[in-house]
Amino acid sequence: MTSSALAELGCQVGDAAGDVARSSSAQRDDALRAAADLFVSEADSLLAANDTDLARAGEQGMAATAIDRLRLSDARVLSMADGLRTVAGLADPVGEIVDGWVRPNGLAVSRVRVPLGVVGVIYENRPNVTSDAAGLCVKAGNAAFLRGSGSALESNKAVVAVLRRALVKAGLPAAAVTLVEDPSHETAIEFMKLRGVIDCLIPRGGPGLIASMLEHATVPYVLDGDGNCHVYVDAAADLAMAEEIVVNAKTQRPGVCNAAESLIVHRSVAAKFLPRIQRALFGVDLVGDEATRVILPDLAPASETDFGTEFLDLKLSITVVEDLSAAIGHIGRFGSGHTEAIVTGDLGAANRFVREVDAAAVVVNASTRFVDGAELGLGAEVGISTQKLHARGPMGLEALTCLKWVVRGDGQVRR
Repeated sequence: MTSSALAELGCQVGDAAGDVARSSSAQRDDALRAAADLFVSEADSLLAANDTDLARAGEQGMAATAIDRLRLSDARVLSMADGLRTVAGLADPVGEIVDGWVRPNGLAVSRVRVPLGVVGVIYENRPNVTSDAAGLCVKAGNAAFLRGSGSALESNKAVVAVLRRALVKAGLPAAAVTLVEDPSHETAIEFMKLRGVIDCLIPRGGPGLIASMLEHATVPYVLDGDGNCHVYVDAAADLAMAEEIVVNAKTQRPGVCNAAESLIVHRSVAAKFLPRIQRALFGVDLVGDEATRVILPDLAPASETDFGTEFLDLKLSITVVEDLSAAIGHIGRFGSGHTEAIVTGDLGAANRFVREVDAAAVVVNASTRFVDGAELGLGAEVGISTQKLHARGPMGLEALTCLKWVVRGDGQVRR
């Protein structure tokens, strides 16, 4: 796709964004509910498009975990529909008065939520992101400008076609959800440079995508970084609970960003816990530090690279630490700022972990897999921000708005 053609497409999305911003909450909700109904009634056509992508992925030797992210099923299509209905049922953030006050001179000051405008989302391999991102953007009064990966192109085209029909049915412009159908790297770079078109860019993908965005993007962006997530089993942990949490965090869906990639175990419970977790994680490739390998001598040694890697696969690094301070230090050194969990019965240890671990989300006595927009009550998410500006953690409706200052007076002038 040429730069001019992409810019022209972006202008159409920009025009649509204005219409969506001016629309009523009821109109936007009607569009989402109509899309949900179409997902259910036309699930077969969505799955047929997805089958085309899956067949191509298999021929190209795509990894099993990546294929899992790409795959749609009846259950996943229903989940997409349910997600849209849930988002439609949430309170509309647009127009919300966040706070307000009156100055001594009589000026009434308030801050009001308004749409961002055109939200660009560039993502890899997950057609459900197409639905989630578009639904959240529209609900928050924005237009969604989407650039998915070539591996999911047919699936994304099918999902977007349904969304656009639902928008038109509700009296909104089809261009409010627009997919860039050219999957080339060059077009992705141009997409990141659409300053004046894209108001906020959200990337969802691996280190390669993030590095490319950091190098090339000239539009404002929210950093959705990788998820090198840890579970720390403390000295005061219930080991049965810890086993269940670790197994779920690692294996329930290993190819996603909130899956655990590293296990940290307090030395005082390592001899008891490590053999049982090795048995429970049968089929997972475990690598460990020297202290771990004293207890589990059949493990391969873990390198510095292992501890810093988001595997997105059935692989887990393990380290044994002397105390909570060492666990927090290990996370600070190797974590990516996504999600970190502690399993402990010691309230003081839990509170210190929450206070001192620097991450978008900290979990106490539960799986890292719960750090997800839908699971945390946001309906869905457009990404999980690992940065500290504008939005952090799962990005729901509020993260897709910004604040406008409104000042009302009755003739005041500054002297």
